Amino acid sequence: MPGPRRADRPDGGFPPTPQAACDRLAAVRPDAYARTRNALDGAVTRLSPYLTHGLLELPEVLAAVAARHPLGVQHKFVYELGWREYFHHVWAHRGDGILQSLHAGPLPDAAYAAEVPTDVREARSGVPVIDQAVRGLYAEGWLHNHARMWLASYLVHLRKVHWRAGADWLWGHLLDGDLASNHLSWQWVAGTGSHQPYLFNAGNVARHAPPHWHSPGSVLDTSYEALDALARDPLAVPATPAGEGVDEPGRDAAPGPSFAAQLEQGLAGPGAAAARGTPPVDPAAALAAAADAVRGREVWLAHPWALGDPPADLAPDTLVLAWWPVDVLSARPWSAARRDFAATRLAALSTQRWACDGATLGRLLAGARRVRTRGDPQLAGRLPASVQARPVPRLFAAVERPCPSFSAWWRRVTRGVHALDDLPGLAARLPDAATGRPAPGGSAP
Repeated sequence: MPGPRRADRPDGGFPPTPQAACDRLAAVRPDAYARTRNALDGAVTRLSPYLTHGLLELPEVLAAVAARHPLGVQHKFVYELGWREYFHHVWAHRGDGILQSLHAGPLPDAAYAAEVPTDVREARSGVPVIDQAVRGLYAEGWLHNHARMWLASYLVHLRKVHWRAGADWLWGHLLDGDLASNHLSWQWVAGTGSHQPYLFNAGNVARHAPPHWHSPGSVLDTSYEALDALARDPLAVPATPAGEGVDEPGRDAAPGPSFAAQLEQGLAGPGAAAARGTPPVDPAAALAAAADAVRGREVWLAHPWALGDPPADLAPDTLVLAWWPVDVLSARPWSAARRDFAATRLAALSTQRWACDGATLGRLLAGARRVRTRGDPQLAGRLPASVQARPVPRLFAAVERPCPSFSAWWRRVTRGVHALDDLPGLAARLPDAATGRPAPGGSAP
């Protein structure tokens, strides 16, 4: 009998380039997005991989869209951008607490399994909406938000998988895997980050998905009252595996051959480079050469969350150094598709490429004149103290006190905001009506 086959990758995808990000941004139609975003074939933006990896920033996105389309502060497109910043607000206040249940859900944490079932991971659960979602995830590294919610709800409330197990699994395969957005969304679905569990049925799928996703006759073909009772029952619904399925792509911490590292420390042993088809390098010689390359230099540190072009205000002779944070990605490894996305762009940006942990990076950068980078919460506690991290640009005002809900946060950040140029992150970016140029001190999107 033939084994599972690979998920087919559709045309298009997400090229890891600034031009691809700009093209995607230029295609955004905010009114169509507001009308159709719940449908799997709706006018969604597909900007998330570029936002997660620093090829786009939220103020840049809204400025570019507002320059072409009239938008009010309460427009659905602006509101949805707010969710991303809100999740980072929660992350900033709770730190690693977002990796634990924020409060009790329908059942105690101990009632849920610690692993995603094999039939789901291989897209042969027998429930079409679930199997199509998993196939799409593996094929493209991206899922429509509605499909993510359906997948999470099915796993947590029907198959009794702990939300953290599901969130970790999904995050490793997503090109746009943002720890705050992903894990807090799973908590929202699970009911540990919201007031009630998110549930869906076959009728909901039929309204928002194409026919091959429809799931009549499945466990989902029932009422919301019945689904709520199942969510509060500690017994999982019986598995109904069916179909050929697909292989789950592996996950790893190594960058792959496109990164072409001059320095590689802390990966899977001395044979790791040969296994990826790259020539072996003497470790001592590589460390010495790396330190020499940055000695006395101004350095811009590119990393997987800083894939945008280096800032324009850097000195012309600034060395662009690409860092692959082995310690971070060993803790939460990525699929080959996501590693290729980041590694390909890093290789295009840089002349020096190092795969090592934060401690090694700090020692090697000790002789540099100055090192700057784009900060990211993923690297909290990992960046050497000598590296000057520029904060991720905010779109909305900072809220110092933690907000218990998105609605509370939204009320605070929009209080007194009557037009888009009242938003702190946008004021310097919106072009002047007379000249078409950014305001003084701002930058073009």
